[in-house]
Amino acid sequence: MVKEFQDKNYWALILGGSSGLGLATAKKLAQHGMNICIVHRNSRTQDQAINAEFDKIKAEGIQFKSYNVDAFKIEKRDEIILKLKTILGTEGTIRTLVHSVAKGNLKPMLDDDKPTLKSDDFSLTINAMAISLYDWTKAVFEAQLFAKDTRIISFTSEGNTKAWKNYAAVSAAKVTLEAITRNMALEFAPFGIRANCIQAGVTDTASLRMIPGSDQIKAHSLRRNPFKRLTQPEDVANAVYLLSKDEAGWINGCVIPVDGGEHIS
Repeated sequence: MVKEFQDKNYWALILGGSSGLGLATAKKLAQHGMNICIVHRNSRTQDQAINAEFDKIKAEGIQFKSYNVDAFKIEKRDEIILKLKTILGTEGTIRTLVHSVAKGNLKPMLDDDKPTLKSDDFSLTINAMAISLYDWTKAVFEAQLFAKDTRIISFTSEGNTKAWKNYAAVSAAKVTLEAITRNMALEFAPFGIRANCIQAGVTDTASLRMIPGSDQIKAHSLRRNPFKRLTQPEDVANAVYLLSKDEAGWINGCVIPVDGGEHIS
């Protein structure tokens, strides 16, 4: 395997990298020689399983750091960035920032028995799943930790245009995420920063399984996907890797479907 990022002192900062798309991305980039920093939020009962996955990443022979903190608290973000400045030193830079945060409310708008969406639910979801991308990007930029050619990558879904029951708050967050990405692609470009969203196909992750009716969503996706299978986290990780390569430097401000053609039918 070609390790094109090896010996370049490149780092990937992955927000939400302890499972799903973020973890698969960390593994893929590490395989190609990129150093990894994962910011995640998990309970102590999950430590053993998560550390076992992190050990696989470390086995690639790269530098690895992880922080189990609330990434949405300003003081925690500032602490991590300060630590990264020391770890990266004068030679290391963050080449790829990946936003793989799944924290939001999956409540219906109307229901006689269950709690329904309130404005605070929208605010929490949009802040966590969209605005935090800007907050982290701006903080890392101001700390001068980005590489001269940086890639900002986040994950959206077909909920950006389609209405799914119980998905209203997350859908609003995805649309906001895409709008923020487009504007970052415009305003940060003079500083060598490219920003893109990956629209992943339906992927059987813990986040998907939290959505009421997820079994029906998966069944529908299997019927309409040209390849008759669900998207795998590794499919999305492969796309992040491609976008992190030098050759992807002219891709900016895009929402890129990575779903085997699921979106066309």
